[in-house]
Amino acid sequence: MSTFTINIRQETPLDHAAVFELIEQAFANIEYSDHKEHFLVERLRKSEAFVPELSLVAEVDGAIVGYILVSKLSIKNQTSSVESLALAPVAVLPEFQHKGIGGQLIRKAHIIAQELGFKSIILLGHAEYYPKFGYQALHTFSITYPFDVPKENVMAIELEKGSLSNVFGMVEYPKEFLE
Repeated sequence: MSTFTINIRQETPLDHAAVFELIEQAFANIEYSDHKEHFLVERLRKSEAFVPELSLVAEVDGAIVGYILVSKLSIKNQTSSVESLALAPVAVLPEFQHKGIGGQLIRKAHIIAQELGFKSIILLGHAEYYPKFGYQALHTFSITYPFDVPKENVMAIELEKGSLSNVFGMVEYPKEFLE
């Protein structure tokens, strides 16, 4: 088995073209994808939801092989709004998948999000994959999801223990997710 060193760092504008291609390749053969994740990232970079420190690339030998974006969202009810984060997307080039790169990107994003003071992250993803990183089904909290998707695929993690225990309402994504 070949070993390689992975460098995870914040994305820069010079990385945008490589990241666009990487995301397109990573999702090309994914069944439950609209195959437009690369366009979502472009829209989010220009939005108020964008957190530059949470737009990360993974490099191997100077080449970008993985990417993760974690951006702001809200959990709202009639009287309050709580800021949270959305993990979307995490992408790894097909030839580098199943080597732990996505997991390293997720763990690094969690650390940075905590350092920035964020308390939770919500995602729509594979029910078997994300629980390895501490994600729980969203329906175990008092939070609802705005789209009709299988409940086992919508998850959240408390970056600060108990941060979602008194939160109730519906996830509200930035408009860039809906375009």
